[in-house]
Amino acid sequence: MKLGIVGHAGAGKTTVFDALTGSVSETGRRDENRIGTIVVPDERIDILSDMYKPKKTIFAQVEYFLPGKTHSEQKKDQEMTTPIRDCDALIHVIKNFTEYGMEPPKPAEEIVSFDQELILSDLVIVEKRLERLVLDKKRGKKIDPEEEPLLEKCKTLLEDEKTLRDFPEIATAHVLRGFAFLSAKPMLVLLNNEDEDESLPDTLAGRSDCMVIRGKLEQEISRMSNEEAEEFLQEFNITSTARDRVITRSYDLLGLISFFTVGEDEVRAWTIKKDTPAVDAAEVIHSDIKKGFIRAEVLAYDDLMSAGDFLAAKKVGTVRLEGKTYIVQNGDIVHYRFNV
Repeated sequence: MKLGIVGHAGAGKTTVFDALTGSVSETGRRDENRIGTIVVPDERIDILSDMYKPKKTIFAQVEYFLPGKTHSEQKKDQEMTTPIRDCDALIHVIKNFTEYGMEPPKPAEEIVSFDQELILSDLVIVEKRLERLVLDKKRGKKIDPEEEPLLEKCKTLLEDEKTLRDFPEIATAHVLRGFAFLSAKPMLVLLNNEDEDESLPDTLAGRSDCMVIRGKLEQEISRMSNEEAEEFLQEFNITSTARDRVITRSYDLLGLISFFTVGEDEVRAWTIKKDTPAVDAAEVIHSDIKKGFIRAEVLAYDDLMSAGDFLAAKKVGTVRLEGKTYIVQNGDIVHYRFNV
């Protein structure tokens, strides 16, 4: 999972990136793209690792991408470039603190303004592609019959200033995947608040796509030892770090879950979309498993914990053999039987 951190200049994108990744920004190096990879905390993996004592324990991972600043950013933000289009989702950082001599922040207006930039960027791509399709048809080239009508729908929505993410049948259409439309990407809005302010603005109350981060405070916490951080969290009444909260919301945003494979060699978490059939989940591990799929031996994590171990779970009948169409559930422990 790769998440792009976007937003206008001065919003605190670098501060948020540092808070989420635990990295330290180097003065004078802000012209370079930065990627931070962190493991997804999961108590279930810790427990399974203690149970199986594997040679390797592998957690799921998240990548945060922060585009570097360029000369052009003095007039225009850089978020519309290709690297951001490669991300699975966007984290829109919004300044929600007042600086001396500056106008107070207007986060609700900022969301609309930034979405309009994404919409305009996508509209340019759609119009260019439609023009190209007209030329291709005149030249007698074969084109995908689904592409043009879908692009026309995109054009209508974008011209009406609507983001494509609000229309899942368009945003997830396989034919349009290669365009990587920015307004189609799931987006989490992070309100970058003052250290003492943990409240969501009234204008955004009740929005599930918005959450607060106290950027400077969380940046400090990310650089502390575990003991110092725990004391700090208690002092500022923080139940979990921004990193953990953003990961949880990111998984929800993208509709992701984890399933596990276990054994003496390795205990590992695998990330898939909700409602993924067992045969497609197999491909996440290796394409050969999908190709030679026979059966999936499935045990729910909670059932394993209730039984105490795998053999006990088998005796009480909670270990099941499932076929290709079985929908893998969050926390399933899966052993694939396959032949290639």
